[in-house]
Amino acid sequence: MTSLTRIANRHLTIELSSLGAEMQSVTSADGRAWLWNGDARFWTGHAPILFPMVGKAPDNRVEIEGRTYEMAQHGFARRSEFTLAASSDTTCRYELSATEATRAVYPFEFLLAVEYGLDDARLTVSAEVENRDTRPMPFGFGYHPAFLWPLPGGEGEAHLVTLDNGAEPPLTQLEDGLVKDETSPSPFRQGTLVLEHELFQNDALIFAQGAGTRLTYAAENGPRLHFTFENLPNIALWQKVGAPFLCVEPWHGTAARHGGSRDLAKRPYSVILQPGEKSRFAFTVEFSG
Repeated sequence: MTSLTRIANRHLTIELSSLGAEMQSVTSADGRAWLWNGDARFWTGHAPILFPMVGKAPDNRVEIEGRTYEMAQHGFARRSEFTLAASSDTTCRYELSATEATRAVYPFEFLLAVEYGLDDARLTVSAEVENRDTRPMPFGFGYHPAFLWPLPGGEGEAHLVTLDNGAEPPLTQLEDGLVKDETSPSPFRQGTLVLEHELFQNDALIFAQGAGTRLTYAAENGPRLHFTFENLPNIALWQKVGAPFLCVEPWHGTAARHGGSRDLAKRPYSVILQPGEKSRFAFTVEFSG
């Protein structure tokens, strides 16, 4: 049965759902809401967890060890009921392990643990995937948080995404929801992207080769979110065109290649986790302004 958990400190209050271990709201002490509210007119998500794959598979089918399985976009974790394993005033931990339903589409024993923690005006979200099976386990993992655009207090201001490394990473585009091998010139100029709704006419902006480990999403003269990423080498930006949110999505893995294999292990940036091993993925976001 789905339940809600709240963690808070003097700066931030976070509400979370056991369904998908997904954030439902982020509110600062001054009452400002920062996270997308899931309005069904645009997109019902808030901040889904993507596992055991990121993006789409050809015809929604993946191949694992020579067998074919049905798997919807972004995997099953976001539609799964997690167990609240631990919580305190400022932290909580959700866990998802293999069930009869998951084995029917992903034939491995695993543990996915997702933790949320507050430290002043910083939120850290971390995940640990453990292979509890006896054979190597392929998967992709990602985060999909949607923050308001415009940011609260930034109405009327231009909004920017700025890469700390000043890079101009090439753009990977989608065709039928699958990544194309060829890339396009970067929309960043000296590490800065001025956001316009028209940028998303052809779906997400994907930087499969990475965009560094730190970026800022901000109103030009107003509030800002500063992100730090750990073990998340791929970045995407997405919105439903015209909707008042921006998804800042750090991933380890992407959709399957257009015209490529259904094999989960052969998708770009897939993780192959050996029996008994664990892998951690995390991001921190600091709220200011």
